Amino acid sequence: MTKQEREALAAVLEAVADAKGVDPVILDLSGLTTMTDFFIVAHGSNTRQVQSMAKRVEEGVRERCGLKPHHVEGTGPAQWILMDYGFFIAHLFLEEKRGYYGLERIWMDAPRAEI
Repeated sequence: MTKQEREALAAVLEAVADAKGVDPVILDLSGLTTMTDFFIVAHGSNTRQVQSMAKRVEEGVRERCGLKPHHVEGTGPAQWILMDYGFFIAHLFLEEKRGYYGLERIWMDAPRAEI
C-alpha cells in the first residue's frame, strides 16, 4: 500500500467515524480483481446518517488528499452510496442493506487491511 493510498483510506475511516458510521472494514482486493484495490464498507442506522457519511468522506478525502471521486451513486435514496475513487471504492450502506447485499461475504477471500 502506498503512502497516498494509506492517507486516503485513513481519511475515509476518519470521516466515517466522525459521522458515527458503524463497523468500517477495508477489504484488500488487489490480488483478486482489477476493478479496484480496496473496498471500504460501513453502515449507518438511517438514511441521513448514510448521507452524512458520504458528504464527510468526499470532503475529508478532498481536503486531506486532494482527490475527488470519479463517480458517486445512490445519494438520493441513501440506502447504498457507492463512491468510486479508482484505487478504492467506498460502500456506505443503510444497516439492513449491508446485511442483504453482503459484500464481505461475496469478497470473503479478500484480506482485511489495517491502517
